[in-house]
Amino acid sequence: MSTVGDVGYVDDDNFLYLTDRATFMIISGGVNIYPQECENLLITHPKVADAAVFGVPNVDLGEEVKAVVQPAEGIAPGPELAEELIAFCSQSLSRQKVPRSVDFEAELPRLPTGKLYKRLLRDRYWGNKTSRIV
Repeated sequence: MSTVGDVGYVDDDNFLYLTDRATFMIISGGVNIYPQECENLLITHPKVADAAVFGVPNVDLGEEVKAVVQPAEGIAPGPELAEELIAFCSQSLSRQKVPRSVDFEAELPRLPTGKLYKRLLRDRYWGNKTSRIV
């Protein structure tokens, strides 16, 4: 198996697997972070129904990792759940990949095909900035 940059890999049978899109890459303090790894981990948590991870502005680092989570049915969102999810991610991810903050939505926006419409979420945090790097 060999990697294709940070966005995929080729298995022993020469099949290409893409694991994320380069446009979703978060650049935090000069480190390239692909959010798919964190999203895949968050959705395994029993209190999470859906998750989106992306970069938001950070004056010192350029961007920081933000998670927006749809809690599982019957689970109340709040600071305690946010702390629990950050601690959960810290057990499996390197420090720079762990979300610095978690926000909650009743339902994450999806296209009719089921694809997560991450840009709608991300644009709320970027506002009218013309550059993704602060």
